[in-house]
Amino acid sequence: MPFHFKMQKVLDYREQLEEEAKVDLALKQRLLEDARALFERLKTELLQSEDRLFQAALAPQGERWLMEQYIKGLRGDVANAAMQTRMNEQLVDEARKMLAARAIERKLLEKLKERQNLQYLREEQLKEQRVNDETATLRYKAPTL
Repeated sequence: MPFHFKMQKVLDYREQLEEEAKVDLALKQRLLEDARALFERLKTELLQSEDRLFQAALAPQGERWLMEQYIKGLRGDVANAAMQTRMNEQLVDEARKMLAARAIERKLLEKLKERQNLQYLREEQLKEQRVNDETATLRYKAPTL
């Protein structure tokens, strides 16, 4: 009779939760990468625009005003992108902690399953040994006089 772990459904559920945590972490890492890329693009655009503004010192007043407003908007966008990046970093950290917790829960049940399996195997071995001892005793019993 093979070993049957009574909490197998719980173990399966915990494995499923761990997989979901992995997927969640991967999704949040992707969002973080996207936020960082956007932040870097906006920063680069801001630096380039500021350089163009300084080079166009003799530009007409209206054009200069438009450049200044564009740069002002870019600064706001850069600030928002930086804040979004920090928020995504926190979400990734939380997802990583959740994955670690889920992995620990699963490993605990797997260790319990291993221990119970070893105990089951020992008990089966003892039963077999008892049967063998009994058979040997009956087979080689000294003749009665």
